[in-house]
Amino acid sequence: MNEKSINEVITDLVPPDEVDRFADPKEARKKAMDFLTRREYGQAELVKKLADKGYKRSVVEDEIAALNDEGLQSDTRFAESFVQSRINQGKGPGRIRAELGQKGVRDAVVEDALSNSGADWYAMAREIRTAKFGAESPSDFKEKARQMRFLQYRGFETDHIQSAF
Repeated sequence: MNEKSINEVITDLVPPDEVDRFADPKEARKKAMDFLTRREYGQAELVKKLADKGYKRSVVEDEIAALNDEGLQSDTRFAESFVQSRINQGKGPGRIRAELGQKGVRDAVVEDALSNSGADWYAMAREIRTAKFGAESPSDFKEKARQMRFLQYRGFETDHIQSAF
């Protein structure tokens, strides 16, 4: 009857103090997978998120690159998902480009996601203007300028805005 005391059992379960979990590639990969199960992340965004949590940047970059090679993380998938969610929010291509750029997604990936979205930016600008301000065209320049600024803030380009009126 070789029973261990509760203290010995706990000691066996807890890793030794000298192991730095923030430098452990397995821990970084596990945390990255935790994030990716909730939603798609861009590579740069995921690296920053894990580094902010305290994981060593070099370890994180290697593990994220491995996840990318395995197809578990994809900037293309992230950009497509992000573009669709912003289209559903009524955002235009300029705003979407800027937001994806801030998240570290390469321009070529952003442009592919925007072109593959199938969005009719002209119709979308008209629908958003009509929903916000009504079907009638503005009667004076000041009101038209206000509506144009609204669409510009939403990220629509000049030709999309012009076609909305």
